Amino acid sequence: MEKNKKHIVADLTLVIVAIIWGSGFTASRMALDSGLGPFYIMAFRFLIAAIIMGIVFYKKIKNIQKKDLIAGSAVGFFLFFAFATQTVGLQFTTASKNAFLTGTNVVMVPFIFWAITKIKPDAWSLLSAVMCFLGIGFLSFEGNFSLGYGDTLSLICAIGFACHISLTGYYSKQIDTTLLTIIQMAVATILSFVFGFFFETLPKEVGTNGILSVIYLGIFSTMIAFFLQTTAQKYTTASRTAIILSTEAIFGTLFSIMLLGEVVTFKMIIGGATIFIAIITAETKWEFLRKKQCDAASS
Repeated sequence: MEKNKKHIVADLTLVIVAIIWGSGFTASRMALDSGLGPFYIMAFRFLIAAIIMGIVFYKKIKNIQKKDLIAGSAVGFFLFFAFATQTVGLQFTTASKNAFLTGTNVVMVPFIFWAITKIKPDAWSLLSAVMCFLGIGFLSFEGNFSLGYGDTLSLICAIGFACHISLTGYYSKQIDTTLLTIIQMAVATILSFVFGFFFETLPKEVGTNGILSVIYLGIFSTMIAFFLQTTAQKYTTASRTAIILSTEAIFGTLFSIMLLGEVVTFKMIIGGATIFIAIITAETKWEFLRKKQCDAASS
């Protein structure tokens, strides 16, 4: 019973993460509009998260071991890799195709986690993943399906996020999740600054909106969101994590409607409903329906 409660709390925590990430699309757009390049936006958001967590949990940092550094570096690399390919890819393709192709990570996670841990996903997890994939398609994809340079990068980004989720699920059960979060933030910060130095130029002036957007991304979309994700994954599976986090597409759409004035379409409704059914499938495996059928048959 206690284990089930932890699973429920973990899954609800991941929903909060998805809501935060959904709101992050608007903040990212505002930061880009301020003149900051994508690598420097990443660098500052990860730096803010790493510094704050380092200050709050400085006592734990004293106890960092080699295994923590290895795990955090691996997770941090894929975190940077996923964000970098997504952001650069967005410059060469449409936002809808970028979101759709990035969302394909939900189908990849069960297989990557299987390869890492040798734990085979059940049929319900695979069915939920496919349904989520279809739901994301309804929410975000428009136009033809020809793959250009930006689309290819977006697909590679999906592999990065799938590896990040899978490795987080693997390591979060072995080492302190706080250290895992801090180290991955630090690694992503260093890599972002290195790439920013070589490929971008810092603007001479950044407006108030840009500064506030980066602060929001650093505190909420990065520090809080990834800390919650890393901690929650200790009590749930990588497949369920990917499925729940895919609701980011729903919340991103809702925030776009509320804040950017986008129009609600039939495709959005179908996509949201499909993802919702996928989550119900992953969470319950429809056992409550089968139980009712058994009770009816026995009576």
